[in-house]
Amino acid sequence: MSDEKSFEENRHDQLTSAPKATEADAAPRFDVSEHDGVTRIDVRDDAAVRPGPGQGDPAAEKDTPISEQ
Repeated sequence: MSDEKSFEENRHDQLTSAPKATEADAAPRFDVSEHDGVTRIDVRDDAAVRPGPGQGDPAAEKDTPISEQ
């Protein structure tokens, strides 16, 4: 039997080691799937932390192409 931890175990340990960390900090944030040799990475709908500016932030508004400015 190996004493080495899996990637998921190491990830969980790292994300819950901070003094105020909770189990929610280690919750999955992405779904990874592969179909016909193409890998797709999606941010989960229930992810507590999402990339990009938050809703209501002007940076999150519709982008205007430079050619139209």
